[in-house]
Amino acid sequence: MTLHALSRWLPFLAWPRPDRALLKGEFWAGMTVGLMLVPQGVAYAALAGMPLVTGIYASLVPALVAVMFSSSTRLGVGPTALTSLLIGASLSGLAEPGSAQWVALAAWMAILAGLVQLVMGIARFGWLLNLVTSPVLNGFTQAAALLILSSQLAALTGLRSDLGALWTTPSLGHFDLTAAAFGFGSLALLMAARRLRPGFPAAIVVLAAAAAVSWAIGYADADGAVVGALPAGLPSLYWPGTLPWTSFGALVMPVLVVTLVSFLETASSAKVDSQRSGERWNENQDLIGQGLAKISSGLCGSFATSASFSRSAINLYAGARSGWATVFAIGLVLAALLWLTPALYHVPQSVLAAVVVTAVTSLIKPGTFVRLWRISRVEAVVSGITFGLTLATAPRMYWGVLVGLLVNLSHFLYQRLHPRIIEVGMHPDGSLRDRHLWQLPPLAPHVLALRMDAELDFASASALERRVMDHLGTHPDVVHVCLLAQPINRIDVTGVETFAQILSTLRSRAGTLHLSGLKLPVERVLRRAGLLEPGAALALYRTDAEALRALRQAPDATAESAVSPAIRAATPGAADTLAGS
Repeated sequence: MTLHALSRWLPFLAWPRPDRALLKGEFWAGMTVGLMLVPQGVAYAALAGMPLVTGIYASLVPALVAVMFSSSTRLGVGPTALTSLLIGASLSGLAEPGSAQWVALAAWMAILAGLVQLVMGIARFGWLLNLVTSPVLNGFTQAAALLILSSQLAALTGLRSDLGALWTTPSLGHFDLTAAAFGFGSLALLMAARRLRPGFPAAIVVLAAAAAVSWAIGYADADGAVVGALPAGLPSLYWPGTLPWTSFGALVMPVLVVTLVSFLETASSAKVDSQRSGERWNENQDLIGQGLAKISSGLCGSFATSASFSRSAINLYAGARSGWATVFAIGLVLAALLWLTPALYHVPQSVLAAVVVTAVTSLIKPGTFVRLWRISRVEAVVSGITFGLTLATAPRMYWGVLVGLLVNLSHFLYQRLHPRIIEVGMHPDGSLRDRHLWQLPPLAPHVLALRMDAELDFASASALERRVMDHLGTHPDVVHVCLLAQPINRIDVTGVETFAQILSTLRSRAGTLHLSGLKLPVERVLRRAGLLEPGAALALYRTDAEALRALRQAPDATAESAVSPAIRAATPGAADTLAGS
């Protein structure tokens, strides 16, 4: 097997051969992303309800596996806000956050989601992701961002009690004012840095400064909420134990949604990467890489990972050219895990909340609903339903995505079952347009001229038959039906049967079916069905102009003898000419 063929399954073999100039640029890009990975990993672990060190684990081995087996090598793989929120929300009520059972269930979610993605990639089922439209994803993302913000408010503000107690007896005594100062101060610094220097790893700088201030004032000794001790050293192989059937049933829907949402996150970043590199995106190979990354994360005792759009964008912004940048970023995470975890001890948890809030505020874009409404009100409603149900069903927020998908697919099916079929007329500018919309006269006396902008298949065939039969029933003088068939790209058995029924009806009325612009794939199917045999009831034309000339040359369309020779063009020679189109 050649190296090129082998690199199809092992993409890291196609990485550019390292030299001094390449490694220098990759090193600095990797350092930029690596400095973001540690604080975000710890913060997202808290969001997922996991032990904080597992956020660093998820930034280590899974990131290495993903970059080695994915076709998109410049993605920032690791913990993300949306995936972490889904994990925390899905496991709520099944176990105590941070407990051994919670960790086991989160690991199983990562393993199962990874297996689903791996199988989809191997089976080349990446096209299934096209079923999730932008309005559905937008509605879910907006709602999830609001849920993330609400989940971080208590930690950010230093709220010691629940909201009910605060509502009944409003008082500053419910708050840890020092924690609130850390939280809001860090939030202001992070937001300013993101606006002024988007590529600067401000999170690690803010964490370090906050840890220093916290240590200096003895915040931890005063029972302040800090990160605390994190275990140092490499993650060991972890097996979450046997998954009970009841737990498996509770995890099925969350796993499917995590699989879907995490890979859509990957897709949004990978498409930008492929556009920059000028190469086609291989979604199936990325499914394989991301699936293996999730499996490895679960086997490290961590939670499901994904590709972070923000870290991927910064990786590209910093000049990364290959997967070597990710290798350097992983090296920095490894060094932090081995030697720098004690430095995180004094970091206030309100600062971690500020890191999460800063990351998710970029997801909140209410203007997208206005833009959707202007483009398509139906799709705006689909997005709104997804948004509302995601909020209403929290923590089982996956119902928002599933209902949004069902509503969107229902709308798609409705459109397929109700294709656009118009009766055409000649507009003064010479184009054929909707006769009733533009109040145009018929193309010719006793003629029904239709154009159907859809495939002639099981979904649309009944609509065409109903339109023709209804018109013939109310207009007994019509004996000519002209079908402008150029928009029809495909026909199935149901379409063939409908075509035969319309043709038989016209023959019984001593009329003619005129077909204009019939495409070769459709013509072949109809010819194999024996429905294009030469006869007085059928006429074929290469172009609409030919059909119009023939129809207008038949002044008395009610008499079969008045039909011009051009209309009777259904001869073997004419059919052969059509077949060459």
